[in-house]
Amino acid sequence: QMQLVESGGGLVQAGGSLRISCAASGRIRFGYTAGWFRQAPGKEREFVAAINWTGGRTRYADSVKGRFTISRDNAKTTVYLQMNSLKPEDTAVYSCAADFRGASDPSTSLYEYDFWGQGTQVTVSS
Repeated sequence: QMQLVESGGGLVQAGGSLRISCAASGRIRFGYTAGWFRQAPGKEREFVAAINWTGGRTRYADSVKGRFTISRDNAKTTVYLQMNSLKPEDTAVYSCAADFRGASDPSTSLYEYDFWGQGTQVTVSS
């Protein structure tokens, strides 16, 4: 079974930056699209960013465009989310997920993702 483990979350002031990571381990299956989703207290889980296997295509939620950057290092089987100009409304548990459908265009729907990590807390203070 493949596992995804997030790290790098923490507390940061508004306007600051943070990079979170998602490392795959176990019986890794290659070729997956990776996505980041977040869930704030009392809210539904929402799409943040996604990247296809080659890294050639990315998608972002409108709320993070221009501030967040998703990338991946397949040799290290790790996916990153660089978050800049953070706002208090970015506070949430951030989870990574893997989609094995093999689509070239990354999906924004959480229902297309098969494996999920436990999440890492990101808190942005005002």
